[in-house]
Amino acid sequence: YLPFLMSLSLFPVSVKSGDRFIPARAGSNWSINFHYANENCRSHNQNHRSKDAGADTGKDAAAYSALLRNELLGAGIETVPDPHTDDRRHAVLSQDSHSLFRYTIHAKRVPSDGGNEVSPYSLSPLSNKSHKLLRSPRKPARKISKIPFKVLDAPELQDDFYLNLVDWSAGNLLSVGLGACVYLWSACTSQVTRLCDLSVDGDSVTSVCWNERGSLVAVGTHKGFVQIWDAAGGRKLTSLEGHSARVGALAWNGEQLSSGSRDRVILQRDIRTPPSAERRLQGHRQEVCGLKWSPDHQHLASGGNDNKLLVWNSSSLLPVQQYSDHLAAVKAIAWSPHQHGLLASGGGTADRCLRFWNTLTGQALQSTDTGSQVCNLAWSKHANELVSTHGYSQNQILVWKYPSLTQVAKLTGHSYRVLYLAVSPDGEAIVSGAGDETLRFWNVFSKTRCTKESKSVLNLFTRIR
Repeated sequence: YLPFLMSLSLFPVSVKSGDRFIPARAGSNWSINFHYANENCRSHNQNHRSKDAGADTGKDAAAYSALLRNELLGAGIETVPDPHTDDRRHAVLSQDSHSLFRYTIHAKRVPSDGGNEVSPYSLSPLSNKSHKLLRSPRKPARKISKIPFKVLDAPELQDDFYLNLVDWSAGNLLSVGLGACVYLWSACTSQVTRLCDLSVDGDSVTSVCWNERGSLVAVGTHKGFVQIWDAAGGRKLTSLEGHSARVGALAWNGEQLSSGSRDRVILQRDIRTPPSAERRLQGHRQEVCGLKWSPDHQHLASGGNDNKLLVWNSSSLLPVQQYSDHLAAVKAIAWSPHQHGLLASGGGTADRCLRFWNTLTGQALQSTDTGSQVCNLAWSKHANELVSTHGYSQNQILVWKYPSLTQVAKLTGHSYRVLYLAVSPDGEAIVSGAGDETLRFWNVFSKTRCTKESKSVLNLFTRIR
């Protein structure tokens, strides 16, 4: 029998089966497959371009996708989801996984929403949920004008990355350092006054900064002095020594004033006490070019030409945190007014990145390559958005939505690096300055979202373009 058994093993045994193949669909989640279908077929460049698309296009695409899911999958969506959030993906993943093909018993529909059901005589192929979706209110997209509503000439505005020569006060006065002089421009009357002239001392202006009340303006000089001026009276109150090189960064914290210099030292002084009570903060190895106090007045962030971002508290003489991820000078620094401990920073030409930090835990959160030198950062006072100004090589102004980091607007017009930035006291407008010796005013942020909506004085301006 052995040869016979061997001969049987040479031939495959045929198994009888049906003539139909029915795939198993029990483990399929068609809602997830539908959601990822469009994402998988798009290239990386298409996804990147979609971030820069307008808000109207994004909302139309979201409405169309929701409409298809209603008709094909019975999703029951009645409102258009926000295309800028990731809630859509989480909502899809949280749905029950049902098979696409199933038998159901269709009962007679009973109006349950006050007669808004689709009429049985309607010729529309859409379901009731889809009709509700199409009738849902659409929030109009915010339009940001790409043309400045005012342009001022600023002769002798220096093209120096390490200086801070523009600031906007709570009293709606703009201070600008031009050469050896500081000028004040009133946003209410458009009147220009000269506050000081340092040419008599052979000095020049390297930084300006208003206190929180808008009554005093600090002026940093090339020789290392910090002068305190009374804006209303137009007189110098005091002149502080202590730095051995130019003072390019200033930051007020109540009655205390912090100054950063090319001598790598940060001096913190109370203008009500003698100069001997100063605190010397030494942590940077090169020039200090960025200083910002946190909204709760507890922490000072400093950026330097050594590519370091340091965080100091109000008591220690050593930094409590140090971030070294940037590859170029850190001048652009901004604390979020909406989230406690959130700090944003931007790097110079060799870095070009916008980075976010959780200073409560010391953790790096997000980063994005902006494509050009980051010169300044400022958060919106009313929305979770921020604006960045850039130098080499785009010379542009970008408005970002956080935390999605979606570009809301791109503003161009300066022919040189946009080195200076300040936000209006009402939080709606910004002013940008560049080496092309112009100051440009833009309406970029939305109005106040609280019940008391302050009327902007900027509407008194006349458009020149």
